[in-house]
This record gives sequence, structure tokens and C-alpha cells, in this order.
Amino acid sequence: MTTPRSYPSTIADAVTHEIVIKKSRFIAHVAPATSPDAADDVVARVKKQYWDARHNCTAMVTGLLGDQARSSDDGEPSGTAGVPMLEVLRRRELTDVVAVVTRYFGGVKLGAGGLIRAYSSATSEVLDRAVLVRRATLTQLTFDVAHADAGRIDNMLRDWAPQHGARLGEATYGSEVTLEIHVPPEAVDQLCAEIAGASAGAIVPTIGAEQIVDIPRSGPPASPDHS
Repeated sequence: MTTPRSYPSTIADAVTHEIVIKKSRFIAHVAPATSPDAADDVVARVKKQYWDARHNCTAMVTGLLGDQARSSDDGEPSGTAGVPMLEVLRRRELTDVVAVVTRYFGGVKLGAGGLIRAYSSATSEVLDRAVLVRRATLTQLTFDVAHADAGRIDNMLRDWAPQHGARLGEATYGSEVTLEIHVPPEAVDQLCAEIAGASAGAIVPTIGAEQIVDIPRSGPPASPDHS
């Protein structure tokens, strides 16, 4: 069996979190961004909101495979802000995400090592509060079901999906009800067999194309990596 290709995850929604280190405020923002232009828009909004901050340092990773990346120290000593933030995104195996850490200087210099730890920690801690969205290659299946059986089959699919890494699609109502589900390729045969068993062979699936699908997770990243 071919091993399914894995893709970097992304995050579901924007999150903000603040830490204070030696009187300096570090306000960390992360947001989903599906392109460099979208990431730049997020950065511009944060800079406008915190226009009076001394630094708004950034890191972004975009592209399905995370193959586009940029960072900026925004006036901090070279290599002490943007690159450490980017390394956190890389360690978390994330893409289509932008991080901005706004710093209000508190009067105490942190030194290069202290800055690296501060920007890394701010980025890590805000990501601890984000909800991950996993990406996977799934196969579309649709089932044409009589209205009388639609509720029973829909409930079956709802129970089956979370146990097998599948994602339910939209139901379409016409002379029959068309139910949609996106299934890992290796689980297609199993689901077809279970539907056949539940309907005495009356329901035959239509197998569609494989698609890369976002699958939200219920909690934050599992492996915090505070630096």
C-alpha cells in the first residue's frame, strides 16, 4: 500500500497572546494566510494597530508544502527576532501562517540571546493557543439515498468519519438525498463495504477525485517547544 503523502498543518483562526520579559511587552499574533500577499496584509494591519511600538517582527510560511518563507527583524539586531520566530513555525511543521511579534521596549536591554529566547517564546506560546488544521489527501464519495433512509445513513457516516480521519461534506436534496464524505484512500473499500452491509447492497457509492482537504483538530498543537 502506498503511504499517503503528508502535508504541513495550518491554523484555524487568528490568535493573540502577550508576555512580559524584563518590562518589555511582547504581543504575539498568529493568523492563517494562504499566500505571501495575504500574510503581508496581516502584517500591515498589525503594524497599523501597534503603530507606536518600537518593533513589529515577522515570520511567515506559505505554500501547500511550506516552500515559501520570509522573516524580518524590523530593527532588532540581525537574527534575533524574525529567524527564531520562523524556526518555531518550521519546528511546528506549519504552513499558510504568519506570525507578528510586537515589542514595546521596557528600558532593560535583553542582549542577543535574551531577544532570541523572547521572540521564540512569544511565538511558541501564541501557537499553543491556536487550533491546528490538518491537511490530508482524501477521496470524495457520494451516496444517493432514499429520503426514508437518509437520516440513518447520515448518522452512520457521522459516527464513522471521526474514527477514520474522514470529513463530511454537504447533503444535497432532490428526488433522493445525496450524501458526501471525503475519505482517506486506504479506507474507501472499508466504507463501501459497510454501506453495502447497512443497505443490503442497495446503496452504491460514486467514487470521485482525490482532493487535499483541511481537517480541523479539536485542540492546540501537541508539542510545545518553548525556547
